[in-house]
Amino acid sequence: MGDLDRYDDHPLYWTRLHMTSALRQWKPDYTVSEIEREELMKKLEYTSRGITSIDFSKGKGVKRILVSGFDPYRLEQEFRRSNPSGAAALQLDGKMILTNEGPAFIQTANFPVRWDDFEEGIVEDTFGPYLKENKNQVDLMMTISQGGPRVMAIEGFAGRWHTGVGNNLEDRSEVIPTANDWEMPEKLPEFIETTLPYDEMIAAQTEPWPVERNDEVCEWLAPEYRDQPYECHDGGPTAGSKARKGGGGSYLSNESMYRSNRVRIGLGAYDIPGGHLHVAAQEYYPDDTTIYINDEFTNFRRNTVDQTVELVSAAAEAAEK
Repeated sequence: MGDLDRYDDHPLYWTRLHMTSALRQWKPDYTVSEIEREELMKKLEYTSRGITSIDFSKGKGVKRILVSGFDPYRLEQEFRRSNPSGAAALQLDGKMILTNEGPAFIQTANFPVRWDDFEEGIVEDTFGPYLKENKNQVDLMMTISQGGPRVMAIEGFAGRWHTGVGNNLEDRSEVIPTANDWEMPEKLPEFIETTLPYDEMIAAQTEPWPVERNDEVCEWLAPEYRDQPYECHDGGPTAGSKARKGGGGSYLSNESMYRSNRVRIGLGAYDIPGGHLHVAAQEYYPDDTTIYINDEFTNFRRNTVDQTVELVSAAAEAAEK
């Protein structure tokens, strides 16, 4: 590690960018088709993100917890940007927690902030295999991302709509598409409610940031919904409405919760808790852009990441084996 802060999520992200750049420019002395190159790119992405190395204990009487975080995003706006959800995922990966019912083993992956990867099924490919009835079936799953300032929000609902600009500057504003290789619910839900043990997570009294369940949604109530204004409130979705935003908005955070729980429902894994945690947004970027990091930044990230680990531990404790 040298002098690197072990909570720093930048080195892995920057290394992957260099590796993908090298692979795209690679010119071997034999022919590599574009399809083959894209297959190599996908293998690099899945391997470096921890997706292919998810490996749970095969022992009996253990809990299996699967968690995802996110890359840093939009570095053209702030090249020093860190994502505490990704940093938390790196801290959680391979962690064993002793619960009252025995050990809980945690495996994690980090998602890209890109629409294409989501539309190609990276969320379903990560969670789907461990939602099926087999010896690796998880006992709880959680997606995590960076949220608002100084609050840890357990999102009550994910909505079936996505908007925003990703890391490759592509934007979206449409219904979240399906993933063709995975089972989907017979009727695609407009909203999916969390099944995480949020009461227990709140009762754990973790610090420093307050922990709350967020039931805000934005929805269209009119039949011709796309031509009408949408309404936002904190009372959860109205029966028959069309989703415009979940509690966590309509960006990839919301989509990670929607997609992971949509495939959970599609596979009939109704008893497995699943949902999304928005962690406190990183603060204390130095005003002087020649300074990469300072003590205030480092301490803030460490506090947020440590509290995230405690909240995942509280969820693991509450999960039933």
